Amino acid sequence: MKISQLLYELDTKTRLDPQISELDIEGIADNSKDVGKGYAFVAITGFESDGHQYIEQAIEKGAAIVIGEKPVTGLSVPYLQVQNSRKALGRIARNFYGNPSSQKVVIGITGTNGKTTTSYMLQHLLESSGKTCSVIGTIQNIINGQKLKSANTTPSSLALHKLLSLSRDEVVIMEVSSHGLSQYRLEGIELDYCLFTNLHHEHLDYHDTMEDYFQAKLLMFKQLKINGKSIVNVANFWGQKLADILKSEGKSVYTIGESVECNFRIQQVDSQNSLAIIEDNGEIRTIFYPMNGIHNLYNTLMAYATSRLLDISSETLIHSTYRFKGVEGRFEVSKLANGSTVVVDYAHTPDAISYCLKTARLQGAQRIIHIFGFRGDRDSSKRKIMLTVAAEWSDRYILTFDDLNTVSEKGMTDALQQLNEEYGNSKGTIIIDRTLAIKKAITESKPGDWIIITGKGHEKYQQPYELPTGSDRETIEFVSNQLKRVNQEYQ
Repeated sequence: MKISQLLYELDTKTRLDPQISELDIEGIADNSKDVGKGYAFVAITGFESDGHQYIEQAIEKGAAIVIGEKPVTGLSVPYLQVQNSRKALGRIARNFYGNPSSQKVVIGITGTNGKTTTSYMLQHLLESSGKTCSVIGTIQNIINGQKLKSANTTPSSLALHKLLSLSRDEVVIMEVSSHGLSQYRLEGIELDYCLFTNLHHEHLDYHDTMEDYFQAKLLMFKQLKINGKSIVNVANFWGQKLADILKSEGKSVYTIGESVECNFRIQQVDSQNSLAIIEDNGEIRTIFYPMNGIHNLYNTLMAYATSRLLDISSETLIHSTYRFKGVEGRFEVSKLANGSTVVVDYAHTPDAISYCLKTARLQGAQRIIHIFGFRGDRDSSKRKIMLTVAAEWSDRYILTFDDLNTVSEKGMTDALQQLNEEYGNSKGTIIIDRTLAIKKAITESKPGDWIIITGKGHEKYQQPYELPTGSDRETIEFVSNQLKRVNQEYQ
């Protein structure tokens, strides 16, 4: 591709020599390690390192042009200064890969909770109707049926455009984080459908206020295609606010919730059998939501509503919900040999934890044991609310380690102790080794108990623990097998 084609519609501070504009570009990189001969290198000012410091390395590896946002002189290759390197990267990637989002049905899902579950439910419903789907998100990326490792909920704009160009699927479903939006990772992407699940207390270490957090989410809806549609959960304040803003801008908005004004309205819920009577634009339907909890009813309805707007019949969708097998690390339920139940869930916000604990109670839990922790270097303002929720809704809770990140073991231990003293109650204990916390809960559980383990979900442990396991699910299996062997020896 010619440099002139690559830089199409790019907002630049400097101009290139017309002769240079005809040079061929073989690839793009935002990491000097990935540069090859004839590449364009985009220098990004990151949070931990500055790509401008690696320009010479990129040139040594073959970069034919460098694009950055800082004034740089004296290079052996052309340098183009732009207003914003992150934004420029998205535009350049779009041009290099031929604007791939314009050639597919692209669905973006944003919100604090429910993005992953909604994306997998939507994939299931669409594929059950005969469509092929790519999924880009937290757990993994699925492109043309191949599962690829995911580093972030929303990849960089360069990675995102490349994935879209590789996809031969009809529909691309992507989770969109507030971090990704504020860092221009969706730059150059055009969306056919924008979904908003909810907004709750989270990431205030990054966004400062809930209004800032909301404004970051709002950015996704500015990338709708001309005839694009928004599906918004108006069952919370922020969803209603979003719907009002979008309608005032003349955008096509479809709402879900319990209000009579909703396009997809929940009329009645049978929690025991996971059934709900809904009104689908005036038609009454009974829908099955295959994962427990009212929050998962909303996730199911969000996927259902989007599928209906893609002209799939309600009968096909309702039949398909019964075959959905769930999502890894999202309210994964296991029955233990002693009659107790264990749930692994990714919940790491006060609202998500509340949903899990209340769902267990509605499902008949006689006693709830909740195991959870807090992530180092993350929003600490939500911790006291999380602990208050656990203290209120569980019969017993165990505070333990989550990802420490850069926080020391002593630092996190002190934080757990202080929080428990200030906001906990007599129900709580602290076991810093996560695997031993799970072991204690399982070994002491009784028939009818529900053990709820939140925070990690599908994720692997970052630090080693006493038991030789790498995730909450592996720890449950390890402890269960230990107990089986002990019982067999006893018998």
